[in-house]
Amino acid sequence: MTSGVGLPRVLEPVGVLPQAAWRLDARAELAADEVRVRVSRLNLDAASFRQLSVKHGGDGAAVRAEVLEIVGTRGKMHNPVTGSGGMLIGVVEEVGPESPLAVKAGDRVATLVSLTLTPLVIDDGLAGWDGLSEQVPASGHAILFGRSVVAVLPDDLSPELALAVFDVCGAPALVDRVVRGYSGDVSVTVLGGAGKSGSLALTAARLAGAQTRAVVVSEAERSLIVEHGLADRVAVVDARDPVAVAEAFEAPATVTVVCVDVPGCEHGAILATAAGGTVIFFSMATSFSAAALGAEGLAADVTMLVGNGFVPGHAAFALDVVRRTPAVRALFEARVSAH
Repeated sequence: MTSGVGLPRVLEPVGVLPQAAWRLDARAELAADEVRVRVSRLNLDAASFRQLSVKHGGDGAAVRAEVLEIVGTRGKMHNPVTGSGGMLIGVVEEVGPESPLAVKAGDRVATLVSLTLTPLVIDDGLAGWDGLSEQVPASGHAILFGRSVVAVLPDDLSPELALAVFDVCGAPALVDRVVRGYSGDVSVTVLGGAGKSGSLALTAARLAGAQTRAVVVSEAERSLIVEHGLADRVAVVDARDPVAVAEAFEAPATVTVVCVDVPGCEHGAILATAAGGTVIFFSMATSFSAAALGAEGLAADVTMLVGNGFVPGHAAFALDVVRRTPAVRALFEARVSAH
């Protein structure tokens, strides 16, 4: 059961899995079931990038220096404050003879597992990155394990666009699964509906037949949602204000999805969900103790799910959503261009 999970790469503390480890061995030499990827770009997760940017007051050089320090110290990109990382794209350099991954040398790939468990070396000092965006041009190598998840990049999307989609591909697949598990009329509220995961979650919910609502933080985001037709209803509300979130719409939702990359959104999501409904937490800024204790204190009969980023077929599902929905593709392309 523990084969292929990267235990030999754990340096500190010994005995834990790579994601829980403080430090990994990121040497280039491969074990028989490993794969080495020549890295071309990282995608920092939204919560991690926001924390670093706020900490350094938007100083890109300081953000870049801290990312380099984290990777150099820990052998992986694992933000010690948020506990999150991101993902990467690159080209497969070498495949161990016992690797079960369906890739070969020369394949352009995206990793669909977190950087928090991926051994990583950066060898260019991130010279091509200004520290002001989540997408990070980079040179180095990364190691994938036998139980890692990886996707070959599609030919019809730019690598940057594919990376942005793959970064949040677990969200639409899980929303689709949850919505289709209900019978009758289903309503879905997405907190943070204008972001990457939020826009895909809204679109997946609509494609599954749900009535969709978006909670956004500004009039600019409301206009973006309306312009692209991503939701049936939109409310401009601070997702950290539980009463305002609960009163944003006239009735609670069957499913509430949290895609906001700031802490403090748990109680509003719970209050906004109908009895017997489901709350899906996709934000790495979520406090799961606050969610559990909050639901108990509110006597809320809701199922709470942690969006763990993996659903079988999630990468293909997310790409299909983007291909089928020109408005979502345009939103993602605009975001990538801005970065």
